[in-house]
Amino acid sequence: MIDESLPTPVTIRRFSDAELETLRMHLMRMGLIAIGQVRFAMKALVDNDAALAKQVIADDDELDDLEVKIDDEAISYISLRGPVAGDLRLLIVGMKASHDLERVGDEATSIAKRVIRLSGEPPLKPYIDLPRMAVIAEQMLQEALDCFHSGDTAKAIAVCKRDHEVDQLNKQLYRELAGFMVENPANISRALELMFISKSIERIADHATNIAEEMIFLAHGKDVRHRPELK
Repeated sequence: MIDESLPTPVTIRRFSDAELETLRMHLMRMGLIAIGQVRFAMKALVDNDAALAKQVIADDDELDDLEVKIDDEAISYISLRGPVAGDLRLLIVGMKASHDLERVGDEATSIAKRVIRLSGEPPLKPYIDLPRMAVIAEQMLQEALDCFHSGDTAKAIAVCKRDHEVDQLNKQLYRELAGFMVENPANISRALELMFISKSIERIADHATNIAEEMIFLAHGKDVRHRPELK
């Protein structure tokens, strides 16, 4: 149940203003690309597919371009229309969420680069925990973006709470990989690469949490960052 200290949410609709609708569509496009980048980066890891990893890196440019486009659209709209209330919040959230999605793409690219470095070596361990973490992070991203047009604040709060799952898996994997390094120094380079991949996934979940918090702000006009009592 939504905390009573939050204001009554507004209904988030398909915007009648063509410019705002274009911005919304560009943000949704960014979300689809970012989720796909994470998924393909992890598939490249599991399948030891350096070619797919290189494609993930190459495709990051589209996210960069969309982030710039959304910022330009939002700034232009603010300058020309002087929006207030819900429309202004939409523009602010659009710019902030696009930055988070661009960072998700950067983390997917980082994973892909490490996959390429690992591709010439045998796996240190079966890839079970990392794909599990990535699936949770992907789900968080998708659900946070769903809230953008549904206005489902309870769902956004649930996304924020799931971040703990990824944090715990990251810590668990760090302990396991540290054990591999202590056991055999030859494992250090591969273990470190996997640690960095794990950290990238944890950061992706953080960005999904940021987006969920931004959706709560869009619906309620209430900033819940660093305010667990409101979530």
